[in-house]
Amino acid sequence: MFAIPLGEDGAELRPLEPWRAEEFLAHMDRGREYIGEFVGLPTVNTDLESARAFLKSYADKQAADTGRIYGIWLDGTLVGGVLFRIFDTALEYCEVGCWLEPAAAGRGLVTRAISELIDWAVEERGMHRVEWIAATGNTASIKVAQRLGMTKEGVLRGAYPYRGVRHDMEMWSMLAPEWRKLRGR
Repeated sequence: MFAIPLGEDGAELRPLEPWRAEEFLAHMDRGREYIGEFVGLPTVNTDLESARAFLKSYADKQAADTGRIYGIWLDGTLVGGVLFRIFDTALEYCEVGCWLEPAAAGRGLVTRAISELIDWAVEERGMHRVEWIAATGNTASIKVAQRLGMTKEGVLRGAYPYRGVRHDMEMWSMLAPEWRKLRGR
C-alpha cells in the first residue's frame, strides 16, 4: 500500500479499496447531507453491502484500466476522496471528480489531491485531456477547477437529473501541454 502526503497538515492520499468499505460507509454517514448536495455517492452507499459493491466496482475499473478511486485521510480519518470516473487510454482523456465531508472543507485537500491525479494521468499515463464536470451551483467544486488552472469550456444545460431537479453542469478541462506549462515542465 502507498500513501502520498498532501502537505504538512497530516493529510494523505491513499487507494480506497473494497476492504475499507466499513470505514468508507462511516465517512459517508458523517458527511451524507453535505456530500449529497451535489454528488450521488450517499444515495448509492447506504449500507455496508452497497459501500463494498461501490468500492469493488472501482477495483474492477482499476483492473480494467478504466477508472480509479482514492481516499483523502486527515490525521488517520477518511474525510473525502477523488477519482477517475472515466479513464480512457485509447482516446487519452479522463474525468476527475471529488467529494469531501464538511469538517475537512476549506483546507485545499481536494485541490492538492486532484493535482496529484492530474500529474500522474498526464506524466505517467500519457493523458492529453483531463475533464472536470460540476453543477453550476457547486461553487466549491468550480473554485477547485479554477485553482487548478482549468479552462471553462461551457455549460451543459439540464444535463444532470438529481433529486428531482435537472442541473446545469459546467465543463472544465486541462490539456497536457497546459498542465506541463503550469508545473514548469
